[in-house]
Amino acid sequence: MAPAIHVGPEPFEPLVKAVEAAGGEIVESLEGAEAVVWAGTEDQLGALPASVKWVQLQSAGIEPWIERIRNTPDVRFTSAVGAYASQVAEHALALLLAGTRGIARYAREHSWNPQDEIVLEGSTVAIVGAGGIGRELIRMLEPHDVEIIAVTRSGRGDTLSVEQLPTVWGNADHFVICAPATTDTEHLVGAAELEQMKPHSWIVNIARGSLIDPDALADALRDGRIGGAALDVTDPEPLPDGHPLWELALITPHVANPPSSMLRDLAKRVQENVRRYVDGAELLAPVDPEQGY
Repeated sequence: MAPAIHVGPEPFEPLVKAVEAAGGEIVESLEGAEAVVWAGTEDQLGALPASVKWVQLQSAGIEPWIERIRNTPDVRFTSAVGAYASQVAEHALALLLAGTRGIARYAREHSWNPQDEIVLEGSTVAIVGAGGIGRELIRMLEPHDVEIIAVTRSGRGDTLSVEQLPTVWGNADHFVICAPATTDTEHLVGAAELEQMKPHSWIVNIARGSLIDPDALADALRDGRIGGAALDVTDPEPLPDGHPLWELALITPHVANPPSSMLRDLAKRVQENVRRYVDGAELLAPVDPEQGY
């Protein structure tokens, strides 16, 4: 029997089609639903009836959901970790190239002022948080002939563990922050880490703004102690008008995963996870509330 699945807060057509293609049956109400595909915010989702056993979320970051997930131990939650990896990695690469090749600075010029820019080729790039996005970025960096230092929580495979992270800040040329936002990663990059970076180092953040201390970053940029920063996420977010980082950094307004592609990529994840749910298989990206992602 096909599982009854509710898609909300609206019955977005790509998600409805994904559920049906994977063998699920769409129901209009939460009542009686066995699973929920939720493409809205936490405060839009009402209390879950006892019939719900699984909730698929639309985002990779699940900070707003943590308390609810911890308070609902009988419901499995899955995030969209990895679903948007290609789009976000592409944006990270664009920001890194815009920084290292001087494009960010030239875009603000009003006169012909060529400089001797550095190139990405031959440099060492640290990927801090080599999960789905980080792995995709590593693939995209292959043609650029760079050395990669990849850092993961556990140090799996050829990666360094988070315990080895202190050795990375002084050894890489550039840094891309892809780690999840947890209590352990808040201000992962602060004054001490920035102090170890090289004068030409660029730091790119496409994860969450809380991973970088904004005051310490502004100080480092103002003093010219690092090459620059390119941020798709900020702390606070949205970044207020007049904030020093508008002038000091290259800012994009959290658009690494554009809405036009988000629903398409989410539908792919929904179809795969509904198929797995129907088959009784392990779901992709289960949320661990203790780890915070």
